[in-house]
Amino acid sequence: MDLEPLVSSVLAALIPAYVASFLLYVVRVVKGPTIPDRVLAVDALGYDLAAFMVVLSVFLKSPFMVVCGLALALWVYAFDIYVAKYLEAKEMGG
Repeated sequence: MDLEPLVSSVLAALIPAYVASFLLYVVRVVKGPTIPDRVLAVDALGYDLAAFMVVLSVFLKSPFMVVCGLALALWVYAFDIYVAKYLEAKEMGG
């Protein structure tokens, strides 16, 4: 039993789902009622984009994109820490 056609078809089905989620996140970033909603949408968009890069690298058989997805996930994590620290300082009056 060959798994490559099955994996390719599953990944091909996942790509439109990721694109739809990207569009929903972008709408939330643009129209978000509050700043925390927008920050959360950017955060989710970043992690979703990193996961999409890994899925796309498996689909295209290109291991380089996995490294790029990992780097993007680390940048998004650093963004989370920065925003949390900023909001905490703002809450304390500093």
